[in-house]
Amino acid sequence: MDILIACEESGIVTEKFRERGHNAWSCDLLPTSGNHPEWHIKDDVLNHLNDGWDLVISFPPCTHLAVSGARWFDKKRLSGEQRESIIFFLNLWRKSNCSENPIGILNTPEYLKKWFPKLYEYALFIGFPFKPSQIIQPWQFGHGETKATCLWLRNLPKLQPTNIVDGREHRIWKMPPSENRQKLRSKTYPGIAAAMAEQWN
Repeated sequence: MDILIACEESGIVTEKFRERGHNAWSCDLLPTSGNHPEWHIKDDVLNHLNDGWDLVISFPPCTHLAVSGARWFDKKRLSGEQRESIIFFLNLWRKSNCSENPIGILNTPEYLKKWFPKLYEYALFIGFPFKPSQIIQPWQFGHGETKATCLWLRNLPKLQPTNIVDGREHRIWKMPPSENRQKLRSKTYPGIAAAMAEQWN
């Protein structure tokens, strides 16, 4: 299959699909930190959504959407950053078979209803369901950590756990501030990436 992994700079999911023989490409505004820059498109992913992909898996930036950053929501609304992130997420979701994000303002309609009524109407118009298809955890895929991750699926089966392990460490939440913190927090766990490649082919 021809597969686009949207908003992925790490190359982790792309590599797992490549290992299974697929023509997979990552795409992000950032250069890849993965091992195969030759499989990476450094560009705005919206320029490539209509390139005839068989499967699109997207990881839209969550910085302005995740409830973990709720203390900064007033500032993000005033700056316009949150509005732009919502628009980007919804436009990417329209072309994706799977959209991934942590628990955030798009899990229910109430936040958009209150603060972005026009975007709420747009979400309804394009059929965005708000409620994710499923919520997965790293510990279901071999990583003894917690990070509730929402998947909005279209024409894909729910991802089935592959290796349930002990441990409920909040490693991501406890990461100290650094210039690479956002990039490190957004990397897909290899066990989850492998499950996607194994189950969605």
